[in-house]
Amino acid sequence: MADDNDRETAVRDAVDVSRSGAPAGGSVIRDRFSADEIFQRIIVAADEEVTVGTRELFFAGIAGGFAITVTFMLYASLYAKTGGDPILSALLYPLGFVFIILGDYQLYTENTLPPVALVLERLASLPSLLRIWAVVLASNILGGMLGALALATTNVLSADAAGAAAGFAQKAIETSQVTLFSKAVFAGLIVAGVVWVDYSLRDSISRLVLIYISFLAIPFGNLYHVVVSATEMFYLVFIGELALSVGLWEFVLPVLVGNSVGGVVLVTVVNYFHTTERRLETAREEGSKRQLTLREWLWGGWSASGRSYVPATDEVPRNDPGSRDDKP
Repeated sequence: MADDNDRETAVRDAVDVSRSGAPAGGSVIRDRFSADEIFQRIIVAADEEVTVGTRELFFAGIAGGFAITVTFMLYASLYAKTGGDPILSALLYPLGFVFIILGDYQLYTENTLPPVALVLERLASLPSLLRIWAVVLASNILGGMLGALALATTNVLSADAAGAAAGFAQKAIETSQVTLFSKAVFAGLIVAGVVWVDYSLRDSISRLVLIYISFLAIPFGNLYHVVVSATEMFYLVFIGELALSVGLWEFVLPVLVGNSVGGVVLVTVVNYFHTTERRLETAREEGSKRQLTLREWLWGGWSASGRSYVPATDEVPRNDPGSRDDKP
């Protein structure tokens, strides 16, 4: 009987740990993760993300930008059909974000949490974080720009919806940069919060509900997300009602800075520092030195230098992510 119990425990423990070493089940309550376990799962995901090649990041970011175009299109269409009703017009706003998160596309604000957590642990260099941010942001904006161009040059939007679409950016341009920044900070908090809570969930239905409810808060709160804002701005540029330089400086830039600050604050103040030192011990082999030196951390190059967080992947060297693009 004791052997059977030991075997059952061993099987259960094996099921509750993923191939990468991250917990797949809570240590105290099987279907609930502690803050330390959520942090460990985020670190493991970030560890994989920083090794992704530039090409993969870029095209996943393009897909994310196109997905945001769907959000913009549906928001404008429903706004026109419902006479500007603030509740009904926003009902399909989260759809693009659902595609991005469940479809594993790349979104700039979504990338705020995992890579920053990895850098805070000195397991990846600051340049590697900047590489991810730069590639994903540029590809997101490019995808949104192409989507806005398609909407501006086709008859996808009705006349009323086109007017509503133009009105979104016009209203933002008339808003002060301080207000845009403040609203964007809260949007960044929401997005980073979604990422954190998402790693505590294990089924698609729960994740869908989380994403849908959370991203409804952006239109309901009249907040701003940088990729949505860039798409709205490009639409106004393409229909000839706004200068690109004005849109970038007075609208997109303060939203970008606000989203970034909101996401990083949530990581550093709320999620990072309220976990304990056990978060490292659970995934490191005893006595294994994994953290980068300060020199490597600051000047480690674009590659994710240092040893992998997860012991199971220690034998895999970390090369420059860009070099993967040349592999067949």
